[in-house]
Amino acid sequence: MQRVAAAVPVALGAQGTFVANNNVVSQSVAHLHFHVVPRTKGDGLRGFFWPRHRYDSDEEATSYASMIEKQLG
Repeated sequence: MQRVAAAVPVALGAQGTFVANNNVVSQSVAHLHFHVVPRTKGDGLRGFFWPRHRYDSDEEATSYASMIEKQLG
């Protein structure tokens, strides 16, 4: 998780990241997972809530994943 949190801002041109974990609530099967959210000044993040939007296409989502994977090496 630390490697991903460090790679995301470099890969996506963000100023930093917001990292949070969520457990039990809204889970049908309890498991540990983290949210790593790229941050920029004025991005609208308020507490644990941030503006969310769908990717325009599967290709766009794949592009972001590829940029992060490349940064992770």
